Formats: sequence, C-alpha cells, structure tokens
Amino acid sequence: MVFLWILSCFAFVGATYGCGTPAIPPDISGYSDIVNGEEAKPHSWPWQVSLQKSYGSHYCGGSLINQNWVVTAAHCSVGESDHVVLGAHDLSSSTEDVQVMSVGKLFTHPDYNSPTLFNNDILLIKLASPAQINRRVSPVCVAETRDNFPAGTMCMATGWGQTSGNGNTPNRLQQAALPLLSNKNCSVGDIVTPETICAGANGRSICFGDSGGPLVCPKGGTWTLVGISSWVLGKCDTMLPNGYARVTALRAWIDQTIAAN
Repeated sequence: MVFLWILSCFAFVGATYGCGTPAIPPDISGYSDIVNGEEAKPHSWPWQVSLQKSYGSHYCGGSLINQNWVVTAAHCSVGESDHVVLGAHDLSSSTEDVQVMSVGKLFTHPDYNSPTLFNNDILLIKLASPAQINRRVSPVCVAETRDNFPAGTMCMATGWGQTSGNGNTPNRLQQAALPLLSNKNCSVGDIVTPETICAGANGRSICFGDSGGPLVCPKGGTWTLVGISSWVLGKCDTMLPNGYARVTALRAWIDQTIAAN
C-alpha cells in the first residue's frame, strides 16, 4: 500500500514538514501488531508522544497536533509535573535526540465521564514552550467534523503499550493495523457512544500503556488522527474491539479550546 498525498495542516507546522506526512515513511507492508508485534520503523510516526512521570516512566501516549499542542486521553490523568517526550523510538535509549517538554496548561473535555466512564475521553496539553519541528518530530493532521471514515477502513495505531495482556512492555515503538468498525458492530454496553469509534477485532490489539495514543487513517494523501486510544476489553483480547475517542465528534471542542488559549 502506498500513500502519496497532500492536505493542509490543522495548524502551523513550519515550511518543510506538513502534517500527516512523515519525513521517514512508515513500513506498513507487514501490518505488524502491537500485541505480539513488531516495532515500527524508527521515527516514522513523528507525532507520537510518550507521556512520562518526572522520574522517566512511560504511562500513556499522545499525538502532536501542532508545535504547541498535544492531544491525549482524559483518563491518562496527566499531571502538571509530567513530561511530554517527542521524537522517541527506544525508551530505553539514553542517546536518542528527544525533546523533553514541560506541561504548560491542561484542558479536559467538560463532559468527560458523563454519562459513561470513557465518553469524551480527550485531554489537550498546551506545551510550556513550542516543539521544534524536524524530521523526527512533526504533527499529525486532525480529522475534521465533516469527515467520514467508513467501517472497514484500515488504520494504524501506535504506542509503547504492553505486547500481551500479561504485562510484557516494549522499549521500542510498536504499530498495529486495525480496521474501523461500525458502532453497531462494537456493541459493548453504554461505553460505546457517538463520541466513540471502534477498531480492531482482527487478531491485533492495542493494550495497557497505549492509552491516549493515535489511531490514524489515510485521507487524501496524509495520515489523519481519527481516534484517541481509550479502552480495551479483557486482557487486550485481539479478537475483541478497541475503543477510541472519535475525533470528528470532538474537533469543534479542540478548535474552540485552542482558539481560546
């Protein structure tokens, strides 16, 4: 599968690196897994964020959407003293040229947790200083409210979450190809709402530690953020769906929050 396309970015990203167009193209030929999976090509998902405690422990993912803002899941409970790490691939490396950013401001969706635990599971992080956009760090495009990504669309999830439900955790970034599911085919009680999009149930799964990370789908020549990793079922059962915050339903709030801050 080859992706060759251009789309204007959600926000300023500089003159060289457009949104959703990695300078280092990802290797998606094998559709590798996160659970029982293979690592992604280093730095081929340049919007991928590692959220870490001040002592350096990864706990959630996120996505850079412009040089000042990162989007993640509200249930990650990001703290003001936490670090936002950009440009990482191997979290065990002490030599990678990463950007360790401080949290400036945090904005949780006002309707998170109402009426269900994972409804509106989105949090915006304004960085304390702008990220430096380069070959290893660049933003993802953000799905627009009017966009339609039909069931069956093959998308990609990335993260440093567990590679099994038994606690195996990778140092290197993993990727998984997951098909989108209709909400009708993702019937798991009241945690599936219009603000949720489901994917997976195809022998691959995100897992604990992938929360907040991106689910990106192809759109007109770019990778576009369609979902924010929110929940899994069982011990990351690869034949059950994963749930994501639906970006098209939350784009208006993203725009309003950024414009006001």
